[in-house]
Amino acid sequence: MSDLSDLYQEVILDHNKRPRNFRTIESPSHHAEGYNPLCGDRLNLYVQVDGDRITDVAFEGSGCAISKASASLMTDELKGRTVTEARELFTRFHQVVTTPPDQPVEELGKLSVLAGVREFPVRVKCASLAWHTLKAALDREDSTTTE
Repeated sequence: MSDLSDLYQEVILDHNKRPRNFRTIESPSHHAEGYNPLCGDRLNLYVQVDGDRITDVAFEGSGCAISKASASLMTDELKGRTVTEARELFTRFHQVVTTPPDQPVEELGKLSVLAGVREFPVRVKCASLAWHTLKAALDREDSTTTE
């Protein structure tokens, strides 16, 4: 295994064991639930938006290492961004994890560690659950997201 692959695995395992922003936000301005019926991942996402800026974002739930690491990395990346920037990042991230493995992808900093799921299509839903839940929260959808 390459050093880069080892590093990616290490980052994912670290965020799974010690997820950042793993908590609730009392009275969030936006909230959504996510559920991946393929593997049972569940997620509650809490977002605090002031004006057009995300001032706080947190999650709770249970799931596989990829799902939890993705939510942890996402919440770190979103704090301080505008809602428009968050929506653009959702699109860019989704493109990275759904692009065929033999195609080049955009560099997304720390989020790039999740690009490896492209080689395992069944794991794409694990990596993207938090992101689809974010989109649902920002769109104020009331149903549970299963994307």
